[in-house]
Amino acid sequence: MLDKDVIKGFLEDNLAEIKIPKDISKENLLQAFCNYVEDDYYEWLNDNYKAFFNHGNPDWSWIKEMVEI
Repeated sequence: MLDKDVIKGFLEDNLAEIKIPKDISKENLLQAFCNYVEDDYYEWLNDNYKAFFNHGNPDWSWIKEMVEI
């Protein structure tokens, strides 16, 4: 779950120069963006999980090196 306050601050900073249509509330825009990021985040996390654990065939030597960092 994302921290909505962090995302809200991020959007406020980055949307300063973009005019939001009057029929889209900032709260609805925030929720839509959070949903979008959460969907993308899950896919990113899933892809990285597969890569880290070598698609079910983990390279434990490499993982041990990562743990020791």
